[in-house]
Amino acid sequence: MKPDHPAHSAPDDAAMRRAIAPVICYPVEGLPAPDLAPFLAARATWEMLSETRVPAREARCFDVPAGCFFRISSIEGPQVGDLNLWNANNLGERFFSGKARALHGTHLSAGDRMWSNLPYLRSMALITEDTLDWYGFDGFGGSVHDVIGTRCDPYTHNLLSHGGQYHHCCHSNLTRALSDRTGLSLHEAEVHVHDVLNVFMCTGFTRETGQYFMKASPVRPGDFIEFFADMDLIGALSACPGGDCSSVHSSDQAVCHPLLVEVFRPQSPPEGWRASPANGYDRTHGR
Repeated sequence: MKPDHPAHSAPDDAAMRRAIAPVICYPVEGLPAPDLAPFLAARATWEMLSETRVPAREARCFDVPAGCFFRISSIEGPQVGDLNLWNANNLGERFFSGKARALHGTHLSAGDRMWSNLPYLRSMALITEDTLDWYGFDGFGGSVHDVIGTRCDPYTHNLLSHGGQYHHCCHSNLTRALSDRTGLSLHEAEVHVHDVLNVFMCTGFTRETGQYFMKASPVRPGDFIEFFADMDLIGALSACPGGDCSSVHSSDQAVCHPLLVEVFRPQSPPEGWRASPANGYDRTHGR
């Protein structure tokens, strides 16, 4: 955190320097703007392929073929979830939350994409509907579905609790789920678990200190966020042990609820949709 009492005096032109207008790092006008209408229309003929109930304080994997939709829903009470995505044919290609944040902002909604890591950097999935889009940004700077938090993990818990051992952090939940899905050992699976989309979580940064904060999620039973898969995917969702994250996370005391993942296949793909191509960079890196 920045110090309350800096060790160095501000220069005479400090006010002018602070007043310089910001520049958006990655203008997205160069990206093709998604037309959601064909995707929403394709849902009229979809059929359910699978349904996965994610128990409270646990995680489960699910499979989504390219050209299909998946929907994450609140079903019993306010609950946040941590989402990982992998290319089903290559676990080395996975969701890149940092690039999603750089391109779309700190919190995602309909029309934003789930980008994969380097050297792939292509769309893994498109967010097609978000029933919490009404929330926007509140007076604290908080919003829903963030890509700024990493996931609760047992290593940070150990660090902050002077050696505590807690195994239902989302990182451990996702590790167990991926191990069960792939047959990898826990140690092998763990290296593939990555920074998440915090589904339904309401978060932001404090204006005074820039610290990451959480507050009670506005999610209600029946709310959902929906995605369209641009490639064959393995997903993993953890029903966070913080429940609605109104007070704590990584806790056996918080009230927690299950989440539901449904996968749907449309009768025909959305008009104009093509599977996500490989990134066009030649990888010569100037040599």
